[in-house]
Amino acid sequence: MAVVVMFSTMSFNVSMHYCGEQFVDYSLTQTAKTCGMEIQKQSDCDTGITQKSCCSDKTLSAKGHDDLKPAFHSVDLDQQLFITSFIYTYALLFEPQEADSNAFLAYSPPPLIRDVQTLDQVFRI
Repeated sequence: MAVVVMFSTMSFNVSMHYCGEQFVDYSLTQTAKTCGMEIQKQSDCDTGITQKSCCSDKTLSAKGHDDLKPAFHSVDLDQQLFITSFIYTYALLFEPQEADSNAFLAYSPPPLIRDVQTLDQVFRI
């Protein structure tokens, strides 16, 4: 949910450069690099004919939302009591338990009358 809120409020720009119909470059942070095929503007004012450049720059903009409303500005006494008791109860769920004493500490195994592995011829390899 936090990722959705973050991306819905974030705005960004994508700058793209096309040479003819071919996609050349894009940039997320600044203007896209050109291909070097743009027509340079001539310093002559005598020619009235201007050629249209085959290159074009496009910019896609996505503006984020700025109208987020904070959850609360002030908390009254009942809400404070609820939040405190909820956190205290939730914290007690994960409190470490005391380790139980070992019940088998005083237990001794039965005496070995015969070797069962040799008797059944079962050996671990």
